[in-house]
Amino acid sequence: MGKALVVYATRTGETKEIGELIAEGIRMGGHEAKVVNVSSIQSEKDLQGYDAYVFGSATYHGEMMQAMKTMLFMAEKAGLEGKVGGSFGAFGWSGEAPDRIFDTMKNIFKMDMVRGSLRLKSASLGGGIKMAQDYGKEIASKMK
Repeated sequence: MGKALVVYATRTGETKEIGELIAEGIRMGGHEAKVVNVSSIQSEKDLQGYDAYVFGSATYHGEMMQAMKTMLFMAEKAGLEGKVGGSFGAFGWSGEAPDRIFDTMKNIFKMDMVRGSLRLKSASLGGGIKMAQDYGKEIASKMK
């Protein structure tokens, strides 16, 4: 059984909710999943020991939240190359944050990414619960 870490940055709680649903999907796929607020990641050591990483941030004024940016800079030193990865986020208007996180994980960290980022306005709208769980199942299927 593999272990996944889901890290989120949120303003209103929507991104946390999406992260929890992704973790459910990972668990449905037969793996462990831990969900944490980005503020609990204090050093690259906090990122050690997982087979998959899913990072998410709300989009605020066209950007990911500052705490997620800071964590991504720290994660460069964590040795995530080749690990399974995915990104997600909630947004009200434009939704760029999940794609920017995805590109960083793929191109800078050289991670084994799933098909693309998951962008939802809310987990409770338009089938969002199933989409988030399915995204987690997709991550689980890539884990060894």
